This record gives sequence, structure tokens and C-alpha cells, in this order.
Amino acid sequence: MYYLKSEAAFDSAHFLSGYDGKCKNLHGHRWRVIAEIRSETLSCEKQTRGMVIDFSDLKSALKGICDNLDHSFIYEEGSLKERTVEALNDEGFRLISVPFRPTAENFAKYFFDLLTNKGFEVNKVEVFETPNNSATYER
Repeated sequence: MYYLKSEAAFDSAHFLSGYDGKCKNLHGHRWRVIAEIRSETLSCEKQTRGMVIDFSDLKSALKGICDNLDHSFIYEEGSLKERTVEALNDEGFRLISVPFRPTAENFAKYFFDLLTNKGFEVNKVEVFETPNNSATYER
């Protein structure tokens, strides 16, 4: 089995609705995302002969997802009052609503699913919330 990894990062703010601790407050992270794909075979195509895929394809896809989240406020749908969302939008803040609690665990699955939907044979995705703490979702 062959494995390839690519890494990207993004900065964002979030909070954990319903959490009893410091993370219930708005705070930010420098999220690191490491995606690993797999293949039993190598390509025989002219340009990618001897490769699983061109690294730049995986790197570009992962970077695109991270760039979309970069410097935003990510929040769980329904966790903020409508008037709060309206006020933040009126101020010009970049808000991204997600259908899950924005934890490292859920982000790992989120990236896994997005890359899989882009046609990659994803083996696992690891998301670092801090330099020393990460969550992994794997096949």
C-alpha cells in the first residue's frame, strides 16, 4: 500500500456551544490539517507514471478547503441568536456556519468527507487544534 500526506493550515475563531469550560467562550486557533491518501497501485499515465497522484493535486485541494475557512468565525448552526449573526454580518465579519460542533474531531471527519467527495482515496485526516493536541478520523 502506498500513502501520501499533505499538510495545510488555517486560522479561525470558534466556541463550543453548551460546553462547561473555557472553550464556551469565543477563541481562536491555528488549525493544522494533515491529509493522508492511499493506493495499492501507482499510475501508468505519462505525467504521473510511478506516482499515486501528483502531490500538487492533493496539496491544492487541501489548501482550497483551508483557505475557505481561513480568518473566519466558524460556528455551529443554531448556536447563536439570529440577531447576533445579523449584527456580526453587519460589521462585515466572515462567518461560516457548520452543521456540527466545531471540534477537532468533527473537523477531521469534515475534511475527510470533503476530500473523499473530490475523488481522493482518503486514508485518514489529522487535525491539530494546538501544537500538542490533535484528532484523527480514518477509514
